[in-house]
Amino acid sequence: MTAETTRLASLVASARYVLWDLDGPICRLFAGYPAHQIAGELVRMIDELGMGALLTEQERASDDPHVALRGVHERHRGSDLGLALEEWLTRRELDVVPKARPTPYADPLIRTWSSLGAKFAITTNNAAVAAAAYIESRGLTDCFPYVYGRTPNLDLMKPNPHCLEEAIKAMGAVPSGTLMIGDAATDLEAARQAGVAFLGYARNESKERFLRDAGAEVVVRSLEQVLEVLRSPS
Repeated sequence: MTAETTRLASLVASARYVLWDLDGPICRLFAGYPAHQIAGELVRMIDELGMGALLTEQERASDDPHVALRGVHERHRGSDLGLALEEWLTRRELDVVPKARPTPYADPLIRTWSSLGAKFAITTNNAAVAAAAYIESRGLTDCFPYVYGRTPNLDLMKPNPHCLEEAIKAMGAVPSGTLMIGDAATDLEAARQAGVAFLGYARNESKERFLRDAGAEVVVRSLEQVLEVLRSPS
């Protein structure tokens, strides 16, 4: 057993409560409608409303629609524009749910781990209604009684630990027995601030390098690795 596998086994063994990011560890939410297309639509909408000057060039070029959304919010807090854009993105996220692609091994891992007594919540920067709709489409609603996502107050998006702390409170969990599974540096930072352990999921080498550079100590390239740990005799 490698040192990394030993650390993974230790994380899994100590996790009574697991907080899951949605887009990445559970599914590729934008598999059927790429996120960069939605990000481009959002920027065009901001331009058409005459508010394009609110965005930096980096925000305009990002493949992540959350980047432009957050940019508008930071420079125009509490505005009707910010609320309208957040509602628009929520509708788009709901639209893509039917074409979302399950992350390999996510469904069997969720069912297996849940059957062994782990308690789950979703803590995502996507809209909670979209997360709940995806989970329902996979028949996993019973595994996720708690779903926390983006609110109109975009200050509360990860890396803010708000959604993690809300989930921990609702589950009656303790941070020392809680694990966050995420695929972004914002997930890692939120986990640190909430005082919970972190397991990185990276579907390719560049994402793994990004997570490790951010300080993630344990990163898996496939959820099959976690499933194998659960199925191994202790």
